[in-house]
Amino acid sequence: MTSEGFFLCKKGTPEEAFELRTFEVPALENNQVLIETEAFGLNYADVMARRGLYREAPAFPCIIGYEMVGKVVSCGDSVDKSLIGKRVMAFCRFGGYAKHVVTNDFAIQEVENQPAEELLALCTQGVTAYYMASYLTPVRAGDTVLIHAAAGGVGTLLIQLAKLQGAKVIAKVGRAEKESLVKALGADHVVNYNTSDYVESIIEYLGEERIDLSFNPVAGSTFKQDMSILGSGGRMVLFGGAQLSNGKWGILSQLNFVRKMGLVLPIGLMMRSKNILGVNMLKIADNKPMVLKHCLTEVFKLYQSGKVKPQSGGSYSAHQLNEAHTALENGLTTGKLIVNW
Repeated sequence: MTSEGFFLCKKGTPEEAFELRTFEVPALENNQVLIETEAFGLNYADVMARRGLYREAPAFPCIIGYEMVGKVVSCGDSVDKSLIGKRVMAFCRFGGYAKHVVTNDFAIQEVENQPAEELLALCTQGVTAYYMASYLTPVRAGDTVLIHAAAGGVGTLLIQLAKLQGAKVIAKVGRAEKESLVKALGADHVVNYNTSDYVESIIEYLGEERIDLSFNPVAGSTFKQDMSILGSGGRMVLFGGAQLSNGKWGILSQLNFVRKMGLVLPIGLMMRSKNILGVNMLKIADNKPMVLKHCLTEVFKLYQSGKVKPQSGGSYSAHQLNEAHTALENGLTTGKLIVNW
C-alpha cells in the first residue's frame, strides 16, 4: 500500500527541511494497527529534530511525529478486529506526519467525535503531564509548584493537574498575552521572564518559603536557578532542553549548554535533600508500554469528565506545515498545534 507523508530530509528551516513524498506502508506485525490519519500534532521535539538537536530522531530522510487522530483501517493478527472503523487517538514512535501510520495496539485510545486539537493535546502533552504530576512524582496538596513554559501544551495541562491535586502554582511565561491564559487556568502567581528575573520574582512572592516541585523543559541556565529556590524534599523534573535549541554554534553551543547546567554531585543532593528526575517519554514507551497506556487512559478519563481542558494553539492545513513549525519554534503560540490532512 502506498501513502504519503512529510519527510524530514535535512537540517534547516521548515521550508528547507520538509518534503512531501510517497512511501510504502510496512506490513503489520501481530500487535499492530494501521491508522488512516485525520490530523497529527506538533511537539517541540519536532523542532529539535529539524534542527539536528534531537538524538532520538531517526536518520534523514525520515517521517517524524508522535501522535495522530484517525480511523483504524487494519489490524494485526492478535489485535481485536472490532477496532476496525473506530476513531482513535494514538501514539507512534515517529511516523506521525503521514496519511497512514502503523503503531502498536497499546498506544491507541478509542474516542468519539471530540475535536482533534483537544484529543491530540492529550497524547504527548497530556500523557507527559499526567506521567510527571500524577504517576512519577505526584503533586501533593499544599505543594508549591513552578511550571516553565506554562502556556504551552504540557504547561497548561500541568497547571490544571496541579490545581486538581491541591497545589499552589507559579506559572512562568515569556509574553504578556500568555499571562491571562495561565491565570484563567488557575495559576496563583505568574512570572514573565522577559520583563523580570524570574527567580527574584518567585523569592519575593514566597518570602521564606521555597518551591516543592519544578517542571522544567528548558534546562541550561534555568537548572541552577531552579535548584537555588528548591526547598528541602523538593523535586526538579527535567523533560526537555529548549534552551539548547537557541544555540547557533553547533558543538560549542552544546558544550555551553552543559556548562550552564554545571556539575551535580549525588552526595550534595542527599545532604540538601533535593531530587532531580529526568523524563523521556520515548524511553517509557519503549520499556514501560503499559505505563504509557495507563497514563493515556487516565488523562482521557479526566478529559471526559471535564476535569481538564486541553488548550488548542492553532489548527493548520497540510500545506501550512512550515508556518506551524515556525510559529512553534518562535514561541508564538499557546496550547497544542495540529495539522489536518
